[in-house]
Amino acid sequence: MIRLEPLQREDFHNIIEWNKGRTSDFLLQWAGPSYEYPITEQQIEDYFNETNANEGREMAIYKIVLEENGKMVGSFQIREDDKDSNTGRVGRFIIDEAFRGKGIGKEALTQLMQIGFESLHYDIISLGVFDFNSAAIACYETVGFEKYKLVEKARAASDGYWNLYDMKITREKWNLKKQK
Repeated sequence: MIRLEPLQREDFHNIIEWNKGRTSDFLLQWAGPSYEYPITEQQIEDYFNETNANEGREMAIYKIVLEENGKMVGSFQIREDDKDSNTGRVGRFIIDEAFRGKGIGKEALTQLMQIGFESLHYDIISLGVFDFNSAAIACYETVGFEKYKLVEKARAASDGYWNLYDMKITREKWNLKKQK
């Protein structure tokens, strides 16, 4: 259905397109505080360059590509979050709205967890999701993530503060889930 490939500079325009006509809250929801509204290719370029130059902290940024036609339909990253607990963190997760609800997020996360646990050798993979994003939470739970902490008033948005769930999956749980 999909494959993950390293995000390239020529892919930045897709991310810009997916954000056209959207609000600052939409940007905050998928990207956190990394970018300022409205997002620009220069912001993505700066983030990309900073990420690639950041020695000592592993990070991989992927595009989600349909196998049938090579179309980019999403993007996300995984980065080292906590060296002591050997934790990786998923972030900047966006899927083109036209392709949501088709199992692409589940498949992409499954492939990313395989990379995180088997290639990057993380013991835990975590992510954050706003508590009102029930579709994303259901997707994450389907692939094995569990809520472990609620951060109240985690981010300021246009309508007040948003609460955030931290979710995680351990290598052991991933291995058990793979065997089923």
